[in-house]
Amino acid sequence: MAEHTTHAFEELVAKQRAADQAHNRVEELRHSFGPPTEHLWTQQQTATYETALRAWRDLDRDARSTLAEYAKERGRPRQEVQADVEAAVRRREPE
Repeated sequence: MAEHTTHAFEELVAKQRAADQAHNRVEELRHSFGPPTEHLWTQQQTATYETALRAWRDLDRDARSTLAEYAKERGRPRQEVQADVEAAVRRREPE
């Protein structure tokens, strides 16, 4: 039997913000280390980048999954909820 979970809008915003921050970290590392195809990264750089990339992908997947569940629970189109979440993330900058 599946467990029913109700998600709050603020949870969606927090998860999206975390995914965005993780993505920014990946982009910062790419900029700092240079493109992996053009530069020879050290083992530490490779490990740091791969860890950041996995974190971003995991957070993004969790955010998308929660958003889909939220939209379904409320009978709203996923794209509409996504737009609302993105607007809320832009409106309220993290501290």
